[in-house]
Amino acid sequence: MFGKLFDKLKTGLTKTRDNLTDKINEALNLAVTIDDDMYEELEEALIMSDIGMDTTIEIIDRLKAKIRKEKINDVEMVKPALKEVIAEMMLEGDSEEEEEDNEKKVMLIIGVNGVGKTTSIGKIAARNKNNGKKVLLAAADTFRAAAIDQLDIWSQRANVDIVKHQEGSDPAAVVFDAVQAAKARDVDLLICDTAGRLHNKKNLMDELAKINRIIDRELGDRKKETLLVLDGTTGQNAVIQAKQFMEACPIDGIILTKLDGTAKGGVVISIKNTLNIPVKYIGVGEGVEDLQKFNAKEFAEALL
Repeated sequence: MFGKLFDKLKTGLTKTRDNLTDKINEALNLAVTIDDDMYEELEEALIMSDIGMDTTIEIIDRLKAKIRKEKINDVEMVKPALKEVIAEMMLEGDSEEEEEDNEKKVMLIIGVNGVGKTTSIGKIAARNKNNGKKVLLAAADTFRAAAIDQLDIWSQRANVDIVKHQEGSDPAAVVFDAVQAAKARDVDLLICDTAGRLHNKKNLMDELAKINRIIDRELGDRKKETLLVLDGTTGQNAVIQAKQFMEACPIDGIILTKLDGTAKGGVVISIKNTLNIPVKYIGVGEGVEDLQKFNAKEFAEALL
């Protein structure tokens, strides 16, 4: 049913799965009957696994409804029911649609420094290059010299072209040059490394609006998506950060990194449930293949 990538996913989520399973087992082992005390223990277990208060309450409400509807009265049947509830929530709105292979596309990648933004871009570039796509990178996070240098290294590693200017250059100017290069070279995927800061939402909004205008004017026929990179190890703080970015610009999807290094992978459920933004990629290891396209069904299976 599942293959090698699923095994990597399952291994990458070991800390989260162990943490979540231990807490749920502990809560259920204390219960003699299905009652309010059991639900309270379960609620605490879920919150402690970084699933978040609002999402936890919804999970518990759905679990109660399922137990009533299916007339479950054995505590041992609660855990399988809980797994089904979480899996259903993860699958909601997951279209499973595959993008057309010949679809030309522009990605804008945003996220604060340190979340794994540049590495994620490099891995997406390498994945698409390996799949036969012509990829171009735009180093438009110009306020940090290291960001440009890191992206340059990834362009060499992935064997893809890069458009870059000096540190402190206008990000929109970098994107403009990259767009012209993308058209001239008939590029399949243009990935723009953009805003790496959030302290001034007005500046962020203005910068991204300017970049979007250029792309819409010059490459209006291409699919465009803005992806926000979040650090999975920060748990619920990642949700807060996503909300802050959403106030500044529309977000089409999330890239959640470093899930292999944390027991807080439950935050994926919270992001999907509270923000109503699809998780597009998750990072479960160091390798290029460890930044995986998100599949809700596989995630739920690996998590539980």
